[in-house]
Amino acid sequence: MWKLNEKSNLPIYLQIVDLIETKIMNGELLPEEKLPPERQLAEIFGVNRSTVVRALDELTARAVIIRKQGSGTTVNAEKWGLFAGQSTNWRHYLTQGGFTPAVPYIRQAGVMERANSDQVIDAATGELPLEMTPKLETPSLSWQSFIAEEQLEDEAGYRPLRETIQKQMKKAYGLQTRPEQVFITSGAQQALFLITQCLLKPGDAVAIESPSYFYSLSLFQSAGLRIFALPMDEDGVIISELRDLYHKHRVKMVFVNPTFQNPTGIVMSLKRRKELVDICAHLKIPIVEDDPFSELAALDEKIPAPLKQLDTDNVLYIGSLSKIMGSTTRIGWLIGPTAVIERLALARQEMDFGLSIFPQVLANSVLNTTGYHSHLTQLYQVLERRRDDLVEAFETILPGELTYIIPKGGFHLWVKLPVKFRSIRDFDIFLAHDLLVMPGFLFGVKETVIRVTYTRLEKQESLKVAKIIKQILIERTCEEV
Repeated sequence: MWKLNEKSNLPIYLQIVDLIETKIMNGELLPEEKLPPERQLAEIFGVNRSTVVRALDELTARAVIIRKQGSGTTVNAEKWGLFAGQSTNWRHYLTQGGFTPAVPYIRQAGVMERANSDQVIDAATGELPLEMTPKLETPSLSWQSFIAEEQLEDEAGYRPLRETIQKQMKKAYGLQTRPEQVFITSGAQQALFLITQCLLKPGDAVAIESPSYFYSLSLFQSAGLRIFALPMDEDGVIISELRDLYHKHRVKMVFVNPTFQNPTGIVMSLKRRKELVDICAHLKIPIVEDDPFSELAALDEKIPAPLKQLDTDNVLYIGSLSKIMGSTTRIGWLIGPTAVIERLALARQEMDFGLSIFPQVLANSVLNTTGYHSHLTQLYQVLERRRDDLVEAFETILPGELTYIIPKGGFHLWVKLPVKFRSIRDFDIFLAHDLLVMPGFLFGVKETVIRVTYTRLEKQESLKVAKIIKQILIERTCEEV
């Protein structure tokens, strides 16, 4: 209902601004949804059209809405270039905060997954199912033993675990590092959060791959950062585009996921990796390398070594155990210059983001068991088989209709559909068919593409996924005729 607050003391145009922002926040106005015309809004509110125009000008300046002559006014669905700096004006506290609620599609998908688990096919969740987590014995330790292990922990984490990670990175990739350069975090996102909060400032421009799961992370907005798209081809990020972004926006940091990239599955070529570290070193732009599949990638000698090996000084390397041991592990790590590690560790301590000793001790124990390598090998083989099952299902049910590059590893298949969706709400058709996938708009692209995650799909479920997509394509084609 378009009704202003009669008790408000704010100017009318700011009341209109508040009302529209609140409707967006509550999900009453969805991304890409068109607002009523200016004249109609003026009639609804009983004000002059100039008052409505002033309110819409304010919302446009904040990049909340997009106004195009001849097309009307729509809710902005993108984050590219948006400066979402925190405001000291409490009137905008809820609507201006960086951590906004999940988009309606994600909320609805979550509800469906919990309520109809037997009917719904989950090709969206990027987490290991229970049967693919390690079947390893955990150490039998008393409560006193756990407490005693805290003697070996400092601001950067449990030292035995840091030493284990250092040794594993050296064994896998020949990476020369020291335990004091390893920082244990409660997952990769805590590492990303600390980087954005401590090494960057509001208004700074950062470059992320396009498409990228980084696009959906609210932590960039919470830090007041502007994100800019770094296009990719089959070899990874396009270096000339990075140069252009730097000169246009003075990019301060580059965030990449070069191995089994999420969502595309692309593996950045060695040549492109060398070009990337060279240009970033020349421009003095730090690189943040997110590498959650490092240990699986190490099993394939054709996969290039991490960027961190090519430039140990200019690359901040983030690793994680969640893709190897399950999401509940909540253990990640950051490898970087000692001064950076010390700064981030002290910042976490100041923010009171404590890190429990229990998962660190358990993770260190599992990483040092004789069965851990066998788990990695088995996991690699299962993922490879499930990927091939999904590709076979598509080629059988939808021969030649879908466009995708078969990933060399990871969890995801990035699929372009041969139909056009007019708005992001058109992707609700997948939910209507009890199929959970991740639409392209969640990764910052407007094309009709979906990320299909195969980690939880048995062979028969892959066939069902292909059949559902075929039915969706038939329905969409009939609508277009």
